[in-house]
Amino acid sequence: MLVTAYLAFVALSVLCVGLELAARRLATPQATQTTAANPAFRRFQRLFLKTYLLALWADWLQGPYLYKLYRHYSFLESQIAILYVCGLASCVLFAPVAGWLSQALGRRQTCLLFCLAYSVCCLTKLSQDYFVLILGRVLGGLSTSLLTTAFEAWYVQCHVDIHDFPKEWIPVTFEKAADWNHGLAVGAGLVANLFAEWLQLGPVAPFLLAIPSLAACAWLVLSEWSSEEKREAGDGDKSAPLLGLPSAPQTRLSAQARFRRSCLEGLRCLLSDRRVLLLGGVQALFESVLYIFVFLWTPVLDPHGPPLGIVFSSLMAASMAGSTLFRLATSTRYRLQPGHLLCLAVLLAFFSFFMLTFLTVPGQPKPAESLLAFLLLELACGLYFPAVSFLQGRVIPMERRAGVLAWFRLPLHLLACLGLLTLHGQVSGTGGGEAGSGTRHMFAGCAGMMLAALLAVVSLFTLGRNDADLRLEGTRGEGDI
Repeated sequence: MLVTAYLAFVALSVLCVGLELAARRLATPQATQTTAANPAFRRFQRLFLKTYLLALWADWLQGPYLYKLYRHYSFLESQIAILYVCGLASCVLFAPVAGWLSQALGRRQTCLLFCLAYSVCCLTKLSQDYFVLILGRVLGGLSTSLLTTAFEAWYVQCHVDIHDFPKEWIPVTFEKAADWNHGLAVGAGLVANLFAEWLQLGPVAPFLLAIPSLAACAWLVLSEWSSEEKREAGDGDKSAPLLGLPSAPQTRLSAQARFRRSCLEGLRCLLSDRRVLLLGGVQALFESVLYIFVFLWTPVLDPHGPPLGIVFSSLMAASMAGSTLFRLATSTRYRLQPGHLLCLAVLLAFFSFFMLTFLTVPGQPKPAESLLAFLLLELACGLYFPAVSFLQGRVIPMERRAGVLAWFRLPLHLLACLGLLTLHGQVSGTGGGEAGSGTRHMFAGCAGMMLAALLAVVSLFTLGRNDADLRLEGTRGEGDI
């Protein structure tokens, strides 16, 4: 497995470079050309990206060795499953609170809270006490919720209300962040492997390495973000909520009212538009399965001795390849529809889990083939996320998107929690043995959920067969999606 992991990483790295070079030969979109010529926007974009990418880097460093750390502390797989469930359950609880905190405390202060909470989460990994580790997972759930809301909320607020840049430029920054995000994930696996295995510092090393990145992120938020807001905001009353200054009771009440209204409007949009409901079903099924996969890939491969950091980098490189393939397929040269690519992504994921059901038979492990199936799943993820993001932008109104996506995440995390709890019950029911068939059953269940997601995708595009909102501009044809 050692040689297989390195060969997979090298091959995928070459593939990613080749695909990226092919993608860069495509014509640059007009929006990108316009923003590149605006020095004020480029300066503001760099200010946001260098801070946000530090937060993402700290997050990715913790990915490769989380399960390995718990096993290093001699916890059983069933106990580790409960730790993962605690993290997912905290995401369910804190997801709506994160949106409210950005409004009540201020966006910049909420980003500082993220840095503090995630640093404490990393420090808890030094303890072998089970309840301290549970506390760390709860703080990790809070931090994940803040990472996905607070930073983007600050950027959008400053982009629109302070700088008055066109709203059409907002996706340019987030697309650039997504491009960097893939590279950071690949690099994080290599760095984590360097410290944990090559330098023999153990699986806790990547978590401690994340703390300086979080400290640097907090320093940038305190210094440069604060200077940006104070320099640009001319009206004191207007800037007070943005800067996160102490709020009067009526301001806090208005934040609560805005949050409730956002949730209610999101629920109405979800229930009134069948396209939104089906898209939410696809997202809940697909992404909840990914949370289960994040738990399962390490125990499947780790007994065979692969370098986990290199395996993680290979998985992220496969996802990068899928994302670049999406850019190529939807370019002006090929004009494939995002709906077609979403169907392909779900089909590939179904095939991966279907194969894993047969590759993880107890007593007959096939680690190399399992790694190949995992890579195929990550390739599907690279196709899935830009496709579903495109469709969300078309069927969910911008002003209701935050509320709708919050409702999407609720069943997503609940399904993942139920899956891990099921695994916990199966492992516990094997008489304490860790080599039971619980993992295989979970892969079979994931395959069934992917099949349901595929049916939801087909239903979505059958419903919107002639819906221009679900197609790229400039394409024609009856039923072409």
